Amino acid sequence: MSPVLVEPKLLVWGDRGIEQNTIEQAAKASRLPFVNGHVALMPDAHFGMGSTVGSVIPTQGAVIPAAIGVDIGCGMIAAETDIHVNGLPDSLDKLHEWIAKVVPAGVGQGWERGYGWNKIPLYKGDTKFSTKQVNTIAKQFGTLGSGNHFVEVCEDERGAVWVVLHSGSRGIGNQLAVHHIDIARGNMKQMFITLEDKDLAYLVQGTPEFDAYIADMRWSQDYAAANREKMMDNVLEQLYGFVGGTDERLYREVRRINCHHNYTVLEHHHGTDLWITRKGAIRAREGDWGVIPGSMATGSFIVQGLGNPASYDSASHGAGRRMSRTKARAELTTESLIIRMGGKAWNGSGDQTHYDRQKAAAKSLVDEHPDAYKDIEAVMEAQSDLVVVRHQLTQLLNYKGV
Repeated sequence: MSPVLVEPKLLVWGDRGIEQNTIEQAAKASRLPFVNGHVALMPDAHFGMGSTVGSVIPTQGAVIPAAIGVDIGCGMIAAETDIHVNGLPDSLDKLHEWIAKVVPAGVGQGWERGYGWNKIPLYKGDTKFSTKQVNTIAKQFGTLGSGNHFVEVCEDERGAVWVVLHSGSRGIGNQLAVHHIDIARGNMKQMFITLEDKDLAYLVQGTPEFDAYIADMRWSQDYAAANREKMMDNVLEQLYGFVGGTDERLYREVRRINCHHNYTVLEHHHGTDLWITRKGAIRAREGDWGVIPGSMATGSFIVQGLGNPASYDSASHGAGRRMSRTKARAELTTESLIIRMGGKAWNGSGDQTHYDRQKAAAKSLVDEHPDAYKDIEAVMEAQSDLVVVRHQLTQLLNYKGV
């Protein structure tokens, strides 16, 4: 599907599925004087805190910390195994329990003591950490978080078993982001700069504040990527054991894909070097592998990029929300979520005679209801010029952070 220019500097894929408030929010970013080129909106775009989710913003000489957001380096990791779905038992409820033991989930949750701390990237940032923050970095490494973060076991169209995981830089990434967003806002006040939205506060390249943010942001991205790697290692160990053997000679990993979708990076586009901020978007250069999830009941896609210059070599990061969490909790029901999750191992599965367990899980996850998200099939159709689908995944197990 061809993109549509809906504002002088705003190019939109799948414009019929994008809400007007999303367009208006993204247009504000496109009008910043240091935006060099057009802002690209992916077909999963929706209104977001700080900036538009599903936006790609090319800047020169400045970056916008709130556009990257508070979960710096949030992204996806997927591992293809040589296990065939026929080698799995009918019920994966026990595997769900095993995964929950090796991947702590929830707001602020972590290991009692730092676990796998030797895998944490060497800190090369600028901010001086407190003792509490150092402990948080160690305790939360290898943990999932909450909201839309998840672990899934899936099968593809061939019956091959995959593990897919969504997470980011946890509490420390949030704290660093908030710190630098506050600095950017303070700079705007000091320089008497008025913005259409305070969340567009920026840091100017060549200043100590800019350099400090870039250093902290890059480390947070590395922490997020390593965090996903650690969890994936733990989950695969449980999966291999579950199907009958931990010996690497019995089972092996065929492919692993790890990609950010909340970050900024210096890239060369249209003849010049630009800071490309992808907020809810993945890099999709020609041949790049990527992971694009739907919702907790609608499957995911393994893709390769087509290197479309109009999108700055980018693609969507998922289905994108069509309802806010507040609206989803008000309009969607726990009963319909339980029905949608039927046949899958999930937070509410297990002993099916205990319906109270299902209701409790559904109540805590109703804002992640599949109906709160856009149609992933429509999203994929709208970006057929950005990526090519290599595998379509169907969930067998969903472990959600709550």
